[in-house]
Amino acid sequence: MRDMPAPSDSLRLRVGFLLARRFTLSAFANFVDVLRLAADEGDRSRPIRCSWRVLATSSQPVQSSCGISVTPDEKLGDPARFDYIVVAGGLIDEIERLDPDYTAFLHRAARAGVPLVGVCTGAFILHRAGLMNGYRCCVSWFHHEDFLEQFDGLRPVSDRIFVVDRDRLTCSGGASSAHLAAFLVDRHIGRAAAQKSLHIMIIDEAMDGGDPQPGLPLELKTDDPLVRRALLMLQQSLDTPPAVADVAAQLQVSRRKLERHFAASLSLSPSEAFMRVRLSQVRMLLARPDRTVSQIAAETGFCDASHLIRVFRDVMGVTPEQWRKGAREGI
Repeated sequence: MRDMPAPSDSLRLRVGFLLARRFTLSAFANFVDVLRLAADEGDRSRPIRCSWRVLATSSQPVQSSCGISVTPDEKLGDPARFDYIVVAGGLIDEIERLDPDYTAFLHRAARAGVPLVGVCTGAFILHRAGLMNGYRCCVSWFHHEDFLEQFDGLRPVSDRIFVVDRDRLTCSGGASSAHLAAFLVDRHIGRAAAQKSLHIMIIDEAMDGGDPQPGLPLELKTDDPLVRRALLMLQQSLDTPPAVADVAAQLQVSRRKLERHFAASLSLSPSEAFMRVRLSQVRMLLARPDRTVSQIAAETGFCDASHLIRVFRDVMGVTPEQWRKGAREGI
């Protein structure tokens, strides 16, 4: 059984969680673990400096997207007893099924001035509840197009790990949930507590909200939705990169139309842009000493190490190992 919160005079940060049906367990767990480790000395997990409670309309367990269930701690009640209400989202298909009582609770929290936090697709839930109008909103690059398809009038931020806009805080989920939680710990308890939590979780250092989300090629930035979707499709299958014609077919456009959009937005052909994405991933993997060139070739869709070496040298002017050595020496 979880410990009850410490006396109110010792608490500096109180967080209530709403878990959507089929919520993402990692986003929730990362957020909670930062609070847990910041709340006490070492990893004793006593809720001394901050507390966290899972709220619901009943005591029925809430199932995550991976099948593991979490039992709520208490009924919704008065949201003003918390410093933040965090909405943990998950599967896109479940967003419309949010309990109406949750929506009413979130509106009460907003009226009471309690900041609202959306992790993973929690930003979708807040927006669907009408609570993100006029606010900047962070979503994962993976769900960027899903957001645009569902909502009008709000362009999400998909190149940062989290966004803080007044009393709305949103993040892309996964590991970024830990960084957003660390931001709150830093704000209310102190930087040392935030750094301690991340270090125990084997996270090197806190990332700022402006840091880029991993996974997107930073040198290829575009507002063209068609080009973004094509690049995201490639990123999701780097080990077996699709042909340009196949990408166009999946996007239900002609190859010629796809080429025109790439030329207008990036001044590149789709093939050239796709190769840049793959080589960007190659360079990222070369920075990790545990990856051999053969392994990197397999992970980025090259026939073998010789093929990767030849293409890399043609584009970069050096072999992958020479590039790795230069990066290690700061050249």
